Amino acid sequence: QVQLVESGGGLVQAGGSLRLSCAASGRIFNSYPMAWFRQAPRKEREFVAGISWTGGRTNSADSVKGRFTISRDNEKNTVYLQMNSLKPEDTAVYYCAAGVSGYIGNDYSRYDYWGQGTQVIVSS
Repeated sequence: QVQLVESGGGLVQAGGSLRLSCAASGRIFNSYPMAWFRQAPRKEREFVAGISWTGGRTNSADSVKGRFTISRDNEKNTVYLQMNSLKPEDTAVYYCAAGVSGYIGNDYSRYDYWGQGTQVIVSS
């Protein structure tokens, strides 16, 4: 089992930045690929970014390319999402996820563990 706890969400003005963190505990964190998803009200859960267990391979949605960066620190058992140039349409609950298959794509059913989420609100 892996337990995931997100933090770092909040209210920010458009154009601002936030850094989300996801702290993992339980089984060996550095063997899991990790990802961030988000879900806005009345919308489906959406892939944001993924990172391989070494950190050497990343993947991100077109909507956040050039603005968001995913990274991880395996010594701290933490994965991060640096979000810059935030837009009101980035408003959502952001979830951290861990998978076991090496997959870092956008199919949420391929991820086995999920955090409770952290709310991000971007005001215009």
